[in-house]
Amino acid sequence: MKIAAVIAEYNPFHNGHKYQLETIRKQLGADYILVIMSGDFMQRGIPAIVNKYERCQMALANGADLVFELPVYFSLGSAEYFAQGAVSLADKLGVVDLLHFGSESGDISLLKSCAMMMADESKEYKAFLNTYLKEGNSFPAARSKAVTKLYERNAFSPDMKSKSAMKQYNNNSLSYNCSDIEAVFSNPNNILGIEYIKALIRRNSSITPVTLARKGEGYNSDSLSSQSFVSANAIRTALGKMDSPSKQHMGIGELQPHIPESVHELLKNSLETCGCYLFPDDFSEVLLYKLLQTSVSKNALSCFYDIGCPLSNTIYNKLMDFTSFTEFAMLCKSRNLTCSRICRGLMHILLDMTQGQADLFKSNDYSLYARLLGFTAHGQKLLKSIKANASIPIITKPARALRQLDGAAFTSFQADLHAAAVYEGVKQQKQMRWQNTSQTLHLPNELTREIIRLP
Repeated sequence: MKIAAVIAEYNPFHNGHKYQLETIRKQLGADYILVIMSGDFMQRGIPAIVNKYERCQMALANGADLVFELPVYFSLGSAEYFAQGAVSLADKLGVVDLLHFGSESGDISLLKSCAMMMADESKEYKAFLNTYLKEGNSFPAARSKAVTKLYERNAFSPDMKSKSAMKQYNNNSLSYNCSDIEAVFSNPNNILGIEYIKALIRRNSSITPVTLARKGEGYNSDSLSSQSFVSANAIRTALGKMDSPSKQHMGIGELQPHIPESVHELLKNSLETCGCYLFPDDFSEVLLYKLLQTSVSKNALSCFYDIGCPLSNTIYNKLMDFTSFTEFAMLCKSRNLTCSRICRGLMHILLDMTQGQADLFKSNDYSLYARLLGFTAHGQKLLKSIKANASIPIITKPARALRQLDGAAFTSFQADLHAAAVYEGVKQQKQMRWQNTSQTLHLPNELTREIIRLP
């Protein structure tokens, strides 16, 4: 039996995602595909356009067998923290053979070579990285330059503790040139892929990484094209342009060539039942309130996850110019602070996510439970094996998890519940504004949510 895992956001699910799942099934011969999916908040520091249950249903209707939720501290983390959290969850399920991901490169050997150097963290690599950071580069830019410099200096000398990990990765050599390395680090899916492999190396995991070259438009493309494969960002942008009560239904038809029919129906039904999609600026009011409440001094925000004194100072100094979530993020952007980093930081503040808790989860080996969001009839057959082999609790009933979990796991799960409540609260307020009604809309109770089941 061959079991493949996919780490995803599906914000929203599109033709490229379906192609990946079909490839895993047909070319790799996977008997089961399980997905580790971000909940209601994404790695770029933005909300999901529709909630995790609707996106879970999209995945199950198009090839996934089971969907687990990635805890919010990891879904809203840097590429490294995101990958460590997701890979640890996949590894702790105890049944995964393959980790499959898309990349712009499509060259698994090149990605492995980069991952080995970063996982090794030699003195040379650390020295180069610190040098480029001190020059004012953002961390992603400094990392790219450090790895490229290491190749240029031919200074790669991995010190791998695990013989099994060494056996898996020792066929990679310095057979690439500097331009290859620079190109790899210029694309976001390559970077995530490298972080996945790095996490596998550090865990001495037996899971084999496999990559598939992405088709169609790039990850950051924000416009629809005539191609069947477009980015999720382009789909979100198209929906965002129609983000008003009078225009909301117009954007759906435009998406039909780029998303599976089942996803088209789910998005259309979501509008009919929920009345709206969510975008970053829908969180502007609650973010401004939170910033005004907590920014009592220049360093007051540095206790929040991944903020630090420089970003805390920037937010404090520019707070009186706040107009919206996205505009404020752009206002805070600088050479060494990317927009994604700032958006993540703002979401961390909004959701009360602290650096102390992020460090706590890291010291406890990242993911501490696996919350099941949904499964198909075929996927249900795998559940017994997962429950027998997993080294962490499998959560199928959230209310029971509050009694089942303790310590760091309980703290992490509470953060997930809080994030879901904030998301649903903002959605409720937007619905009421759009419907121009004072009628009370009841917030869904995350503790009583049912697992999604499909045939």
